Amino acid sequence: MKDRMLAGEPYIADDPEITADLDRAARLNERFNRSSADDPEGRLAALRELLGSVGEDTWVRPPFHCDYGHQTHLGPRCFVNFNAVFLDVARITIGADVQIGPNVQLLTATHPVEPAARRDKWEAAEPITIGDNVWLGGGVIVLAGVTIGENTVVGAGAVVTRDLPPNVVALGNPARPVRNLEQPI
Repeated sequence: MKDRMLAGEPYIADDPEITADLDRAARLNERFNRSSADDPEGRLAALRELLGSVGEDTWVRPPFHCDYGHQTHLGPRCFVNFNAVFLDVARITIGADVQIGPNVQLLTATHPVEPAARRDKWEAAEPITIGDNVWLGGGVIVLAGVTIGENTVVGAGAVVTRDLPPNVVALGNPARPVRNLEQPI
């Protein structure tokens, strides 16, 4: 089932290998979230052990929560504010110089619409990619399979259900571009 999960195919999470990965991430999430503000090196070490990669000069403020950790990759000079939730069943790739506001959710997991498949515990996931120099305002939710282009700003509370191009400001539910950043104000 883990191979199916990593390949983006439907899978059932009740699998010993998947459960072991979830347990590992839960322990490392707990270690990171309980780390002392007086020990920034220890906090960073816990984060680097939890996540797939953490770029230079990147900072994540606890509490932070993720499913697996190894599926999340943060570029250099990123900032992730309080209460981030990264459901990283599929890969989450975050570029350089990205700012993520408080209470942001990146949700790669999907579930079947059909009741029988959902009852049988099938699920899947699609990756999320955030380009360089993106700003996700507080409370933004990014859904599975979405790519957000470089330099884009997503306003607080927006729900991103489909790809956003580079160099726009996007707002709303569903998020839609409302301004092109390539044009002067």
